[in-house]
Amino acid sequence: MTEANALMRLQELDLELLRCATSLAAMPQRKRLETIALARKKVASELTGIVGKRKDAELEIADTEAELQHYRDKTAEVRAAADAGGHTHRELRDFEQSLTSLAKRIEKCEFTLGPAREGLERLERAERNARLTEERLEREAEATKETLAEASQSLRSRIVKLTGERDAAASELSEAHLKTYEAARKRFKGLAVEQLNGNVPSVCRVKLQPSQFHDLAHGEEITECPYCHRMLVTSEEAGE
Repeated sequence: MTEANALMRLQELDLELLRCATSLAAMPQRKRLETIALARKKVASELTGIVGKRKDAELEIADTEAELQHYRDKTAEVRAAADAGGHTHRELRDFEQSLTSLAKRIEKCEFTLGPAREGLERLERAERNARLTEERLEREAEATKETLAEASQSLRSRIVKLTGERDAAASELSEAHLKTYEAARKRFKGLAVEQLNGNVPSVCRVKLQPSQFHDLAHGEEITECPYCHRMLVTSEEAGE
């Protein structure tokens, strides 16, 4: 294989590899995986917020319950003291006022606990639902990955085969030509090499002047297009 043929073959293989990579990236399972990843991120964020609120609600209820128990214990102490007897009228009145005050505080705590416990139940349900959604999305992601692996197997096998052929074609080029090709491939997004058809380069399609055509026809088989500056193969037989 001549260098010119190897260069044309290398570009052909790179373009086919690019098509395979594009097909691989465009597979619907990949888009679904991206959607699932976004959904999982959103659920994780929501779950973090729910867990934080649930913990705050639990602390608030625990504090209120402790406060309620304190008032109940205090009420029992005051009643026991009042029942001991031998108190003055003023002392009995103080006991009554204390019990009334404690009763109001107990009522307030009990009133607070009702909505707080309902709110905690709602947060616990929301947390359970969020965790179930996380598990469902994880299962769906795993199933989609398996489907993607199966669907992309033939493409991946072809990419491996083409990569081997590419390495073989690249080994046929001189270091200088390979370096020039790699730079041009990046610059021209894959279409780095054109071939001279008559006096017209196959990519830029700008007709060469007679003097240019003469110089190219009698020069190196691999050169540079004077117009678009791609690598130019002057032999029409190359790549056939």
